[in-house]
Amino acid sequence: MSRSNSPHQPHHVNELSRRGLLRTAGGLAAGLAVAGTAATGAADAAPATWTHPGMLHNAGDINRAKVRVAAGTDPWLSGWNKLVANSHSQSTWTNRATATVIRGGTGENYTLLYNDIAAAYQNALRWKVGGTEANAVCAANILNAWSRTLTTVTGNADRFLAAGIYGWQFANACELMRGYSGFDLAAAQEMMATVFYPLNNQFLTGHNDACITNYWANWDLCNMASVLAIGILNEDSAKYDQAVTYFKSGAGNGSIAHAVPFLYTDSDGYGLGQWQESGRDQGHTVMGMGQMGALCEMAWNQGEDLYSYDSRRFMKAAQYVAKYNLGLDVPYTTYTWGTGQNCATSSQTVIGSGSRGQIRPVWAQLHFHYNRRLSLDDKYISQMYYDLVASEGGGGDYGTTSGGFDQLGFGTLMYAK
Repeated sequence: MSRSNSPHQPHHVNELSRRGLLRTAGGLAAGLAVAGTAATGAADAAPATWTHPGMLHNAGDINRAKVRVAAGTDPWLSGWNKLVANSHSQSTWTNRATATVIRGGTGENYTLLYNDIAAAYQNALRWKVGGTEANAVCAANILNAWSRTLTTVTGNADRFLAAGIYGWQFANACELMRGYSGFDLAAAQEMMATVFYPLNNQFLTGHNDACITNYWANWDLCNMASVLAIGILNEDSAKYDQAVTYFKSGAGNGSIAHAVPFLYTDSDGYGLGQWQESGRDQGHTVMGMGQMGALCEMAWNQGEDLYSYDSRRFMKAAQYVAKYNLGLDVPYTTYTWGTGQNCATSSQTVIGSGSRGQIRPVWAQLHFHYNRRLSLDDKYISQMYYDLVASEGGGGDYGTTSGGFDQLGFGTLMYAK
């Protein structure tokens, strides 16, 4: 569809924008670090000076949302209205912290954790953007209760998904509350390092004793994102570097070359990248956009440009996934991998159409990064966001099962530019 008269017409400039490099919270030093990474592709060490808040949202994101919502300006106001209408964002939310969380197998109770994380994050956002003390108290109470109570994440192999997804999400809620007098940062830091990180590390280094290619990209990605988030929350350079290094050169399917194994150029000249889970189904494929997107955004806010790594390989994947989920055709190359403990060969010969067009709140972040920060033409990402997704909600707006909570959401409120 034509967008020549649209206010969100993609820009056709193939270079980093000055605004993108000198973003508010990152400052000049971070901007120069990003530029250097984009140019050389060299692995950077953890930042010499940590940026806080510096995970999914930086100070500039928060201030922009605060000012725009106060002025009643769309699309920020529409995003804000999504947030305040969500039951998880109410300051009356009562936490259900428990010592043991189980995902997979007998006695599953992980819904307690992901619902409480969504509530903590959403209340923290309402406090940051709207200034309401009651929401701050609620968010702090949730995070403190879990930090002081949770000792074990277990279950079958799915325990590694829980440790990964809920690890980076919990850390992000904590990062928003950092500096609030009622929030026990030390307890959160200790719990993240002793409960979540060991599982994250165990998976990335051992893959549950399976063939290195057995697990889908999302399994690696959520654990990488958790390690990165814990590194930022705890100002732990070794963990930060572990995640960034794995993204660039890890042996599993979450590293960028394995997650995006085949590259193409379509008839309109757009670069596309086949996602590792594309032959599986589109629900998990779109989930991958959210998991890798979270990793890239958190690194960006610490001065590391993973979004552009390897000639913007992730952008090509996002364009591919968006194009197919818009109902358009994309090329597909047979994907073959080793499964189980013995690496028995398995193949997918056609793209998976299951859950095609599924809506998850992952596209605002990608659109506003590539199109607004970097001034790139993101045709399919843009159409996916504006035509199917906007305005984005969050956990609780996309069903009650875990898939609706795989991303924190509210990208319209927090990323619109």
